[in-house]
Amino acid sequence: MKVVVSGGGTGGHIYPALALINEMKRNDENIEFLYIGTEKGLEKGIVERAGIPFQSIEITGFKRKLSLDNIKTVIRFLKGVNDSKKMLKQFKPDVVIGTGGYVCGPVVYAAAKLGIPSIVHEQNSLPGITNKFLAKYVDKVAICFSEAEKYFPADKVVLTGNPRASEVIGADGKKGKESLGLTNGKKSVLIFGGSRGARAINNAVLQMIPALKNKDYEVVYVTGEVHYKNVMEKIEKMSSPPNIIIKPFIHNMPDVLAGIDLIVSRAGATSLAEITALGLPSILIPSPYVTANHQEVNARSLSDHDAAILLSEQALNGEVLLAQMDEILLNEQRLTQMAEASKKLGIPDAAKKLYDVMKHISK
Repeated sequence: MKVVVSGGGTGGHIYPALALINEMKRNDENIEFLYIGTEKGLEKGIVERAGIPFQSIEITGFKRKLSLDNIKTVIRFLKGVNDSKKMLKQFKPDVVIGTGGYVCGPVVYAAAKLGIPSIVHEQNSLPGITNKFLAKYVDKVAICFSEAEKYFPADKVVLTGNPRASEVIGADGKKGKESLGLTNGKKSVLIFGGSRGARAINNAVLQMIPALKNKDYEVVYVTGEVHYKNVMEKIEKMSSPPNIIIKPFIHNMPDVLAGIDLIVSRAGATSLAEITALGLPSILIPSPYVTANHQEVNARSLSDHDAAILLSEQALNGEVLLAQMDEILLNEQRLTQMAEASKKLGIPDAAKKLYDVMKHISK
């Protein structure tokens, strides 16, 4: 089987693609891949480090306001379609999948026009412009949240979940706790704002640090590498309790997630896929800086089912966050109920489900 994968711009589009690729490799040792992305995007370095053949096209996104730049984007799109067709004709894939980002537009559209079976994977509850456009041309639209179904043709939609969910199943929670120096038998909470961190979350944690010394649970606080130095300078000026562990970044996230009891985070699609696959209760603080406020829509897909507490950044401060953490961690019944609700929303075999859809349409 030969597969073309396209996705870029953010890790939320790239890492699910890599998780899917890993699943396909496990099931078919003869499978061949070509990843089409952009030269300047995050995907180039990440994909090449994973040892996957990579080719690039040039593409930019449309401005939401009227702009001359949109004319340039149309020209780049048409050239991207033409370049993609050349790559596809040379590689001769059995199926093409787009996992999000502007780069998918020309690649998946070219595949559809060439009659190559194609699929788009929408990670968010509120779909982006590119996938809405491509839905008219592809064979299937794979979604991660049932809330996204109404935006696509009903006969094309299939709920598969996010392949990243499959990568946390089987993770070693004990190993994760040991790697951070967490105490066995004690409740713990992981607080992080994504790979780059989030200033608002960092500020709230700094505000509540003095009160943490009285808590009978442990806190792992991930600042993000760009904020770490500044945070540590502030920490040094106060008395930091022994039950908080501060890190700039966590490299073994699946193992850590498998070992904790509660997570405080943004509401990116990949994080929510991992959280629900493991059945973790969460406090979600959606980023207000994302397109169409889609993180809040993502978060509501959990909070509406009592699997998470939705806390707006506007309402966020140390006192409020600490009270919410106490409400969950110090109430065993609430903790269990939220964990069960989260687990019900999870799709731990998402990578297999998506692979099965690809095999089906490529026959």
